[in-house]
Amino acid sequence: MNSFEVKDLWLNSPFLFVTLTSLIALIVEAARKNTFAVYIISLVGLLAAFGATVLTFDNATSSFYGMMQTGGYANYFTAIFLVSAGFTIVLSRQYMEQQQAHRSEFYLLILFATAGMILMASAADLVMIFLGIELMSISLYVLAGFMRTKITANEAALKYFLLGAFATGFLLYGIALVYGTAGTTNLPAIAAKFDALRNNTLFLIGVAMLLVAFSFKVAAVPFHMWAPDVYEGSPTTITAFMSTGAKAAAFAVFISVFVRTFDFSGGKVNEAIAYISAASMILGNIVAIGQSNLKRMLAYSSIAHAGYMLAGVAAANQEGQIGILFYLAVYTLMNLGAFGVISMVEREGDKNLSFEDYAGLSTTRPFIAVLMAIFMFSLAGIPPFAGFFGKYYVFLAAIKANMVWLAVIGVLTSVVSVYYYLRVVVYMYFRDGSADLSSTPSFPVLAVMSLAAIIILQLGIYPSFVVDLVRQFF
Repeated sequence: MNSFEVKDLWLNSPFLFVTLTSLIALIVEAARKNTFAVYIISLVGLLAAFGATVLTFDNATSSFYGMMQTGGYANYFTAIFLVSAGFTIVLSRQYMEQQQAHRSEFYLLILFATAGMILMASAADLVMIFLGIELMSISLYVLAGFMRTKITANEAALKYFLLGAFATGFLLYGIALVYGTAGTTNLPAIAAKFDALRNNTLFLIGVAMLLVAFSFKVAAVPFHMWAPDVYEGSPTTITAFMSTGAKAAAFAVFISVFVRTFDFSGGKVNEAIAYISAASMILGNIVAIGQSNLKRMLAYSSIAHAGYMLAGVAAANQEGQIGILFYLAVYTLMNLGAFGVISMVEREGDKNLSFEDYAGLSTTRPFIAVLMAIFMFSLAGIPPFAGFFGKYYVFLAAIKANMVWLAVIGVLTSVVSVYYYLRVVVYMYFRDGSADLSSTPSFPVLAVMSLAAIIILQLGIYPSFVVDLVRQFF
């Protein structure tokens, strides 16, 4: 669609709802200083956006002069972002009150970051991708250092900002070179000219720079340096948001550009992505073994999971794309759940973040221990939990793309990951201790945590529900 029509507003209503909610919440905060009102407005706005996402799901087309894609693929990712944001907001209210940092701006920044994520997934143009990345990133920089009296929070925000700005330089220069050689920043137009561009040296340099920028956003090796410190220093619920919504947004862009636009299947570029994938799986899992802090352990785990999903990007086939989309949906629920439990156990001053602090949790809080065990088993990829099928689909894609070696590395490193995930379960169930929560979780918190666990079990038994849904996108 190369013209503007009124229905473009409806097709992009999820993005518009989130943006409008952000502005309304901003006005309410400025006028009344009512944190609870902003909390409720944020959740209502996200629910409205989710409803619009469902209603516009089948309208797969382009809008706003071909700058945005709507329906199907874009809406699937939008649903993931809205779930991630909604769960984060619910988990954050009680957590931020305990940390004595409960302020309305927190919810506003989550909403603006979510708007940026939706823009990234819906973008059909490199300029729109840049705008989405910057809107998301700037909000996350502030959220990482939201507890400004903590030294670790300041360190997290500064490292994230400086390295993020460096990655943005690669992104912009890459876009400039692609534009200079292709004559356009529109992704479908670049795809149409791709055969004439694939051997152009300047174009390939631009592609390499885009690869660096996107690899930074998914925290893949060797562009992962920021992740452990940022994940550890940020508020725990924001760490959950960054590791789910932000990672899903980055992979939405990765697929849009490196699979759906650039067709390097079987070439040197996809081979480079495969090496990045392998390095991420190996380093992430091996270094995670030595961590005593659960947030740092899950940070290195997140690097490893980025490696698993990059195997699907390297494969660049239909199975790889389906595998990544399934994996991201499941990973969002697993990580939100795991960090949600950590936020319940954590005490003010970064206390109760080690494995030993979970000893005996099954005795004092049996239901919370069961939830954490489900999330750990699923992250480890143990059947019948959904995490198993997430890994199965991306490894199958690698095999079908004649990258058996990559699938073998993935399976072997997954076996390594079982050690540090099950270590949490061992401490909860087989070590003496008196671990407890920092406070009794509210009903909304227990509800979203239980829902995440139920969906993980459901998708582990019946994965075809999501697989059949996303198959129609490709």
